[in-house]
Amino acid sequence: KRDAIMPSPLSSLTLDPDEYVSLLTKLISESRHVQNNPRQGLVPREELVVRHVTDLLRPHASENGGPLLVEELTYVEGRPNLKITYPGSEGGENGCKCTGLIGSHLDVVPANPESWDRDPFELSVEGDRLYGRGTTDCLGHVAAVALLMKALAVAGPSLKRSVVALFIAAEEGGETGVGVDMCVSSGKIDELRSGTCYWIDSADSQPCVGTAGALQWHLKATGRLFHSGLPHRGINSIELASEALSVLQRRFYEDFPPHEKEG
Repeated sequence: KRDAIMPSPLSSLTLDPDEYVSLLTKLISESRHVQNNPRQGLVPREELVVRHVTDLLRPHASENGGPLLVEELTYVEGRPNLKITYPGSEGGENGCKCTGLIGSHLDVVPANPESWDRDPFELSVEGDRLYGRGTTDCLGHVAAVALLMKALAVAGPSLKRSVVALFIAAEEGGETGVGVDMCVSSGKIDELRSGTCYWIDSADSQPCVGTAGALQWHLKATGRLFHSGLPHRGINSIELASEALSVLQRRFYEDFPPHEKEG
């Protein structure tokens, strides 16, 4: 006799499409002010998006008797990250087992209104399609996860694992000292090491179990200056760098061949 499969305590959670559109409308209205491209002089004010999310969750926050722990993690003025925790029963704040919902960011890439058929800084709803800067990258994700955390607070299911959502600043511009790097180095999300994390951002429109990371490094090739009429006496630094990159690339593909499950 097989044991009966108990339904998940999360199976009864529902999200209201109208509430989603309402919240996303507010977030998209701030997209003009959270464009991120430092080279163009565009520095986002993520606090504008955070304000709408905290307004939504305030009635369910711990200071108002609710279950949600809402914390702004600010390392640069006006550019907070937002951490929201629905506590589980296993362990304390720093030792609990968690499910992390991270990666949804509060900034957007710049939009040129002249290249859009609609106002990119205002949400347009046409049937089941939504248009506006940030609907998929990534304010739409922020709205969905925020409403999930609200739904948890309203339903109040008893969970063993805590659910931790982290909305991050400074994702699009590559700045350091502002966003998730500081959340990690400050120890503010150490509890996520004890569980599964889902990175919720736009990609190729389907779930994936892994993506390429990034590691910055520098290669300096030093040549020897000589007259162009006597090239045999000079050393071409560009050729040196090209040879070195060729060796590095070949060794990389030898050490890290394609995974059998790569699509």
